[in-house]
Amino acid sequence: VARVHGCHYLMAHNAGGSLQQGIGKEKLAAVWEYKTSPYYSEAERAALDLAIAAASQPNDVTDELFAHVKQHWTEGQIIEIVALVSYFGFMNRFNDTMATPLEEEPIETAREHISQHGWTLGKHGR
Repeated sequence: VARVHGCHYLMAHNAGGSLQQGIGKEKLAAVWEYKTSPYYSEAERAALDLAIAAASQPNDVTDELFAHVKQHWTEGQIIEIVALVSYFGFMNRFNDTMATPLEEEPIETAREHISQHGWTLGKHGR
């Protein structure tokens, strides 16, 4: 991931949520290089490629990408991935527009784990 994607509010929450769900700090740090990182499986790479393409404006999901994703995930799993990407697209726009303040815990987690990749508190520090 060459640059920060998405709302800084959700990125802070998701970094903490990932750690709480058992994603190791090394794997979280390696998400920026997920395409080549040994921490990520081919299935995870396909899901992340789909998430980035689906979240892009304009949508960047191609037939080739979708066929690749189908090699690793069931139809139900793909629906869940796309539904979550869509939900986060809504939440990104809502939280960014409303400048929703961040709580202290996600702020500290984000500062520790994702600030070196462009994350800033920005307007969510009010």
